[in-house]
Amino acid sequence: MFKKLKFNLDKITEKVESSNSETPISDSLQYNISYLKEKFGDSFDIIYKYSDVGKSKVCFVMADGMCNNMLVVEQIMRPILTAEKLPSEPRKMLNYISANVVAGIDQSETQTLEKAITDVLSGLVVFFVDGADLCWSYGVQGFPKRSIDDAQSEIQEKGAHEGFTECFKDNVALLRRRIRSPVLKCEVIEVGETSKTRVCVCYMSDRAKPKTVKEIKSRLKNAKLDMVLGSGYLRPFLENGEFSFFSSLGTTERPDIACGEMNEGRVIILTDGTPFALIAPYIFIENFQTMDDYNMRPFYVAFIRLLKYVSFFTAVFLPGIYVALCTFHQEVLPISMLYDMAIQESITPFPVMLETIFIHFVYEIVREAGLRMPKSVGHAVSIVGGLVIGDAAVSAGLVAAPMLIVVAISAITSFVVPHLYQSVAVLRFLLMVIGGFFGFYGIVICFCVLLVDLCKDGPYEVSELSPLAPFAPAAMRDTFMRLDWRKLGDRDLRIQNMEK
Repeated sequence: MFKKLKFNLDKITEKVESSNSETPISDSLQYNISYLKEKFGDSFDIIYKYSDVGKSKVCFVMADGMCNNMLVVEQIMRPILTAEKLPSEPRKMLNYISANVVAGIDQSETQTLEKAITDVLSGLVVFFVDGADLCWSYGVQGFPKRSIDDAQSEIQEKGAHEGFTECFKDNVALLRRRIRSPVLKCEVIEVGETSKTRVCVCYMSDRAKPKTVKEIKSRLKNAKLDMVLGSGYLRPFLENGEFSFFSSLGTTERPDIACGEMNEGRVIILTDGTPFALIAPYIFIENFQTMDDYNMRPFYVAFIRLLKYVSFFTAVFLPGIYVALCTFHQEVLPISMLYDMAIQESITPFPVMLETIFIHFVYEIVREAGLRMPKSVGHAVSIVGGLVIGDAAVSAGLVAAPMLIVVAISAITSFVVPHLYQSVAVLRFLLMVIGGFFGFYGIVICFCVLLVDLCKDGPYEVSELSPLAPFAPAAMRDTFMRLDWRKLGDRDLRIQNMEK
């Protein structure tokens, strides 16, 4: 059977072959353009503009829609075509034009045709001269992009409202604007055999551990991917590859949070075309911290963080505890509450565990439908699912009223810590099953297993449960509570100091 399954897998998929061969640029303009036309085929958006400069034939190659046409004309074509007293030798003329004629800042010399193709598809104008065995690429990008807007997934009350966009250079500029120091390094790596997606590794050289930066760049360079269309494609290569309910990588849509993470020695990974940045290494307690924590008074921050921890444990364990109470441990409940719950559960046709799983499954369906539907319809789906279906289920005797209260509380508390929602949703179902079969004993054992999972080393030699395990007293100043900035701001925290 396994051989048959493997055969079917090989039948419908093909292994991506990496091509590392490079074709040098010829001194024949006709050969170079023929090579590009062979690779691009009949693509209507690739423009070839032939002309004469001095006594040499030249050609401009660009992708329509990826370049700013006004900049192409004003900064590239017009200065070149109207230039006088150019050197007669093609290679010298090409270098002279790039150094003295073209007004653009973003210029690069290209030696291979594969690199020229990548430049064209990246929004650059590639300039060929007949007789020169190289070409020059000029950056005049003007492709459509979304303007900088509010962060959609990380709403802050008193923090900045800027969020990352899909434009690669805009995201780097947002970081540069906040850290005006040469210690901020931004290194670009191309990932993906076909997509050739630019991935930027950002870090502060005087804070990030060189071994961590080297490891991250090595993993990105060795990532065997054909297409990279989002930062999620890179996650498996940056993590350890071991199964875990909690990720050792963080994500953020906010440049101020990214700068704060780099200040602590983290590395930020920006993927071109994705408005989310990856953070490595990342520890568990950071899921309960927001940028507003550092703009509010410390005593209120301590209260809010306590609220988040309680909400997390409520969202994960409340449904499982409810099932365990109703199934095995009725003696824990007060007599009056036990009597009311017994009456409610006696009129439902299903066992408590199946009832709990069913109603939570319906909730996840309603949530997913409201999330994926258009905004004009999504609210209506949520209202119908929450009110109409819930009330009708109780009236029909399919679900007990206390069960709806449990579902409502666990659903609301799961959104208090949005970064952990995926883990919470799966763990909630798992604990409902464990509570239905093993009671409190199974839930306690599951809790211990989760603690062991959190205490393991991350991919970059930092425990996910730091600074609690191993215990680092100095780092507790910004864990469950936050000290005043007069004590917190004079010394910077370093993530590498929490290594085992």
